[in-house]
Amino acid sequence: MANESLQLRDRVAIVTGGSRGIGRAVVDRLAEMGAHIVVNYLRDAAAADAAVASACSRGVEALAVHADVSKLEDADRLINETAQRFKRIDILVCNAGIWEGAAVEEISEELWDRTMDINLKGTWTVCRAAIPVMKRQRSGRIVIVSSTAGQRGEANVSNYAASKGAQISFTKSLAPELASFGINVNAVAPGWVDTELNGAVFADHDRLDAINRTIPLGRVATVDEIACPIIFLCSDWARHITGEILNVNGGSVLCG
Repeated sequence: MANESLQLRDRVAIVTGGSRGIGRAVVDRLAEMGAHIVVNYLRDAAAADAAVASACSRGVEALAVHADVSKLEDADRLINETAQRFKRIDILVCNAGIWEGAAVEEISEELWDRTMDINLKGTWTVCRAAIPVMKRQRSGRIVIVSSTAGQRGEANVSNYAASKGAQISFTKSLAPELASFGINVNAVAPGWVDTELNGAVFADHDRLDAINRTIPLGRVATVDEIACPIIFLCSDWARHITGEILNVNGGSVLCG
């Protein structure tokens, strides 16, 4: 039995981009800790249904909600459906995102806008919709999944790095704004993670070896190694932490 301070029994959580990768690992860990979960997804209904089935097998309630978080009306619907079903929202994990890039002069306006719409605007839309519910409760946990790219920049994905850096600034702005309402806002900044998003990169074994050599711990992270710190920030163990950027990168970026 996990320590009671780490338990999330009967709390209600929303995970955007919850059907795959880091989001799916977060869903699994939340269910293990006893939370009821709304799995947001955009394209892969089968993967979302599998995440829901896995959560329900652990004795919690879960449902999948299709929503494009880059659209304000979809984000509002996601939050409204959750509040109607569960009557509260305790945890919001803003995980939905894309990682595509090019040399800066080759980034199209469409790619720039799509990156900002999903990674940055999609974080704002769900926070904007969920925060009034959390304010009424006088409690809540928001965890934003950013990236080391948002801290140090990253060549050939300047669009992505800019969106992730903005998420960090957004986190640091929301934290003092919402603290008096009992709402904690933090971010996790992963480095390289073994996900489908990075599959094409890691398929090149020489490049993977080169990446591993840049990481003091010698390897990329698993999705569960990102999910567990997120769960910590959702728990009562982190009740006096807000406005922080938790680096989970194997030591590849050291930020004070």
